Amino acid sequence: MTQFDKRNITMVMDLYEMTMANGYFSDDSQADHVTFDVFYRTNPDGGGFAIFAGLEQIIEYIENLHFEQQDIEYFRSLGLFDEAFLEYLKTYRFHGDIDALPEGTIMYPNEPVLTVTAPLIDAQIIETALLAQVNHQSLIATKTQRIVRAAKGRAVSDFGARRAHNMDAAVYGARAAYIGGAVGTATVLAGEMFGIPVSGTMAHSWVMYYDDEYIAFKKYAEKYPDNALLLVDTYNVLESGIPNAIRVAKEVLEPMGKRLMGVRIDSGDLAYLSKRVRKMLDDAGLADCKIVASNSLDEYTIRSILNQGGCIDSFGVGERLITAKSDPVFGAVYKLSSVCKDGKEIPKIKLSEMVEKTTNPGRKRLYRIYDKEGKAFADLIAKADETVDLSKPYRFVDPKKPWKNRSYEGCTAKELLVPVIRDGKRACKERSLSEIRDYVQKQLQDEIWSEEQRFENPHIHYLDMSPDYYELKMSLVEGLRKG
Repeated sequence: MTQFDKRNITMVMDLYEMTMANGYFSDDSQADHVTFDVFYRTNPDGGGFAIFAGLEQIIEYIENLHFEQQDIEYFRSLGLFDEAFLEYLKTYRFHGDIDALPEGTIMYPNEPVLTVTAPLIDAQIIETALLAQVNHQSLIATKTQRIVRAAKGRAVSDFGARRAHNMDAAVYGARAAYIGGAVGTATVLAGEMFGIPVSGTMAHSWVMYYDDEYIAFKKYAEKYPDNALLLVDTYNVLESGIPNAIRVAKEVLEPMGKRLMGVRIDSGDLAYLSKRVRKMLDDAGLADCKIVASNSLDEYTIRSILNQGGCIDSFGVGERLITAKSDPVFGAVYKLSSVCKDGKEIPKIKLSEMVEKTTNPGRKRLYRIYDKEGKAFADLIAKADETVDLSKPYRFVDPKKPWKNRSYEGCTAKELLVPVIRDGKRACKERSLSEIRDYVQKQLQDEIWSEEQRFENPHIHYLDMSPDYYELKMSLVEGLRKG
């Protein structure tokens, strides 16, 4: 098998998923169905929110779940599984339901962002694959959005493929970066697969190959007169790169009726150099020539450059975007919340000495609460069979301060979890990547408080509970403590 073969990623799982599935298969007391929730505990980089991404790949994975003969033979070789179970796998497909946030939704810690309700085996064996998609793409989308905010309206492009953790991370990272607000990618396969705009001009090797820098620039401009963006830091930005770029603009492009599109700086003090470069270009009558910067950038370096008056029009961001270098683990988890036996729902809870690791039990609904101005100031967890009516004052519980008597007044609510899979098949309309990207931006502009978008000490979004749900959780906690 090579990397170029068509892949069946059903086998992307932890072994314990299959050992448990084998055990459940032979257990006569299997549940009618179970419910698992995907949620995460902290926002990356100490931020105020995260972006839900990777859903489309989850739907694709679920619809194509199957075991091939070579997979079954591999399981047989491990000596762990019953023959009846291996026979069952030959015709296996997923028969459960999944509800999730629409892809691109702004999300917060400790609330369900994806819920699986399925036969026990079905729910168990998809754990790793679901988490891999949510953790990776949500992380990169969230990191990219931070970088885009730091750029203050200047374009940000993904330049990270060669520093990604592998080829899939490069391609799906580019997808997530686009959702997070990047304008494009240098990764060609991501452009082909997802319709993301691609960009790229030359590397230092192009300049180094020719006898001198001017000749290298001249040949490139002659070949791509409508897209001439020259890399000016191979030798010396101010003494060589920019003078040669200006010479090419005057001697090669202007006689053709073309303009020098831009120059790129990939090393050095980007704030200082960009200011000097801007003056040199303007003095040469090239005020329309753009300055692009790259080289180990992130939201903090970009903010610093701009605060120093850096004259940069767009940024190419590589390793610190595609690996989310400053906080590279998203941390979404998959926890059992309910078991249904003989038609009766039995809520389940995981207790921990660490308060933040105690789970929210049972099947549930998740609402976003909006004030009179349409700003989202809280999310609300309610029981699955509850109806939340905000047409009149609605009492809720703040789980961090349950003794306070609080109500929503004059507010509206939107239910967040929507059907995406029913009986193993897509139950939602496929959305374009541009639609998902625009949805992120619309939420940040219209709904999400600017205080939640701060890099340092952001406002913490409230996660409230209905009184009935809070009572359910506390009764389970108390019951287990007594037991």
